[in-house]
Amino acid sequence: MGTGLSFRVLVLNRLWQPVNIVGTQRAFSLLLQDHAQVIYTGDSSFRMMDAAAWLALSEEEVPGDNEAYVNTVRLRIRVPKVLLLREYAQLPVQEVKFTRENLFERDNYRCQYCGNGFEASQLNMDHVIPRDRGGRTSWENIVTSCIKCNSRKANRLPHQANMHLIRKPERPRWRPFVSSLIDQDYDSDWDHFINLKQVG
Repeated sequence: MGTGLSFRVLVLNRLWQPVNIVGTQRAFSLLLQDHAQVIYTGDSSFRMMDAAAWLALSEEEVPGDNEAYVNTVRLRIRVPKVLLLREYAQLPVQEVKFTRENLFERDNYRCQYCGNGFEASQLNMDHVIPRDRGGRTSWENIVTSCIKCNSRKANRLPHQANMHLIRKPERPRWRPFVSSLIDQDYDSDWDHFINLKQVG
C-alpha cells in the first residue's frame, strides 16, 4: 500500500461514537497535539495509544509494504485506522435534505398505510394533512404511500378515508457522514465502530 497520505481515518468522540472521517495529515495533527489517541485495531484488544506509544509501535513492528504508512527520514510510521477524541462528546448536527429518495429511505420503501414494501417507481409522497387544508411539505407531514393507498386516501385526512398510519412521520435522525459511506470503500476495521445496517 505504501504511502498513506491519501488514507482516510475514522474519528470517534470520547463516547466511542463516529463523528468524522479525516485525512492522514489531520489525523496525525490530532494525535501529535494530544487531542486524540489511536485505537489499535491490529488485534482484538483495541488498545489505546498516545502519539509516543504509536511511534514506538511503528519502530518495533515496521509496517509492511501492504500496510498504510508515512515515510520519515528515520522510520515508517503506521497510519492509524481509528482515532478517539479525548474531549469532544457531541455528535455532529446536520439537516437531512428533504428529497423523494430520502423520504423513501426513512420509511424503508414501505407504504405507511398498508405497510407493504415496494420499488421506488410504485411509491408516492403523500401529504397526511392535504395542502389545501394547510398541510405543509415537511418531514412531519409527508409519508411514503403506494399508488393504491394514495388514490384511496385522495384529498382527505387519513381518518376520513378510514386509514391509519403505521408510524408517525418524523425528521430522520441520520449521521450524514455515515450514510455517505454506503457507496464508498471503507476499511473493514471500522465495522466494530460503525453499523451501516442501522443507517436510515
